Amino acid sequence: MSHFLLALLVGFLLGLVSAPAEARARPNFLVIVADDLGFSDLGAFGGEIRTPHLDALAAEGVRFADFHVAPTCSPTRAMLLTGVDHHRAGLGSMAELLAPNQRGKPGHEGYLRRDVATLAERLREAGYATLYSGKWHLGLAPEQDPHARGFQRAFTLLQGAHNHFGHGLSEDPSKGATYREDGRTLGELPADFYSSDAFARKLVAQLAAAPADRPFFAMLTFTAPHWPLQVPGDRIAVYRGRYDAGFEALRTARLQRQQVLGLAPAGIAPHPLEGRLWSSLPPEEQARQARLMEVYAAMVESLDANVGRVIAELKRQGRYDDTVILFLSDNGAEGLDFRNAGLAGLRLLQANADNSLANLGAPTSYDAYGPGWAQAATAPAWRYKGYQTEGGTRSPGILKGGGLGTPGGVVRAVTHVTDVVPTFLALAGVAAGPTVGGRQVLAPEGRSWLPLLRGEATAVYGPDDILAGELFGSRKLRQGDWKLTDIGDGRWRLFNLARDPGETRDLAAEEPARVATLARLWDAWAADAGVVLPDERLYNP
Repeated sequence: MSHFLLALLVGFLLGLVSAPAEARARPNFLVIVADDLGFSDLGAFGGEIRTPHLDALAAEGVRFADFHVAPTCSPTRAMLLTGVDHHRAGLGSMAELLAPNQRGKPGHEGYLRRDVATLAERLREAGYATLYSGKWHLGLAPEQDPHARGFQRAFTLLQGAHNHFGHGLSEDPSKGATYREDGRTLGELPADFYSSDAFARKLVAQLAAAPADRPFFAMLTFTAPHWPLQVPGDRIAVYRGRYDAGFEALRTARLQRQQVLGLAPAGIAPHPLEGRLWSSLPPEEQARQARLMEVYAAMVESLDANVGRVIAELKRQGRYDDTVILFLSDNGAEGLDFRNAGLAGLRLLQANADNSLANLGAPTSYDAYGPGWAQAATAPAWRYKGYQTEGGTRSPGILKGGGLGTPGGVVRAVTHVTDVVPTFLALAGVAAGPTVGGRQVLAPEGRSWLPLLRGEATAVYGPDDILAGELFGSRKLRQGDWKLTDIGDGRWRLFNLARDPGETRDLAAEEPARVATLARLWDAWAADAGVVLPDERLYNP
């Protein structure tokens, strides 16, 4: 029996013998964010990677099968923290990838605007201790870091990516990876620095020092398994040879596992694999690809082990049962291939690294695993990070605590990252007021999950509600079962996700009237949100 099925059985039996504990009036909150994690990487979501701590969390809580985020990191993080669409929050595009016509436009500042309030700011005003450890990617200036946006304690990487062993450190954010702690820029890191270990260790220390008589809101935001794929060498050995059969074999196995777990319907048609097939790769490329996936799997297992360390600290303090824990990934799996990407800086970093087979995963290597493995992780969905397809925006989500849902259950209703702020504020009994810190702020746009998870509703969004998005010119609008999708080429495609969750059959030619209606809705939404379509697409995985 797998780790996840065993944990699921235990959680179910516990639910039978005792009623769910009543949520405290003011629960603690812990949000854990993985970086570029694929939908099916965890055991609880169909993966073969060893993730016992997150699997146990899923068995105690609920898993979201249709939870959506932005297709890249900083826009998702902006929405997660504010409950406001990222175009209004200042991250209409990633700061590093603003198109020329977007620069200087409202909503495209590249950092979190002051007219949105973070969840930390709102909860801090309500008496919460606020803690942060990990990647920020929402502004580089001191007045934009987490310590300035509501977090009393914060250890953070300012940028969106870094060498996981701390190489390339710089106190100047324009020249290298920059870390700050409680507003102070760091000039050095410990000799044994490894990102997942360090971020968890810092949060454990913050939790240990947090006042016991106040609830806390904490965030643990990993940079794993984001490229460059790097992990201590002794953690890779368990996966040696595990991926020698290639992308397609892994994709098939994971999809079958999702069906067993109730996360995908039987008989589903996955989107056809795009790009080169495993059998077309020469032996040396197969060996390189298999090694990259081994490193990636070890990074995910390391992330899980560090989640376990934080949970152990909560249990040591006796605060675990009173803590609502949310786990998510910030976008779909990363399909970027450095050798073919249009990003010259990444190609240069790779060219100057030692990416020999024996060195892959080491501090001096610099690589990503590419579209084949990414599509194995997002199956049955279409594509991956960077696109408003289901593969780009569907995230694994786990929510534990608060007496919400059935242990081990699956939430199939559509949910969105902007829902987190209203859900947590409702659990804390805190109103989303129009002012925070004496300044006027925008109201959260998402919906609370409490009616759904308490069995008082069957959906968060009704059949006439819309969920729309845009990034790098890739667009989407979802209304009920229908979804309009543009992958950045300016052409709308139409899918019925109830019948075709893999987005395999474009119905635009058969339903022109529906396309026109949904496109008008997207246009109206975009005008209201302040979308500026880029005149150049700078991210092309």
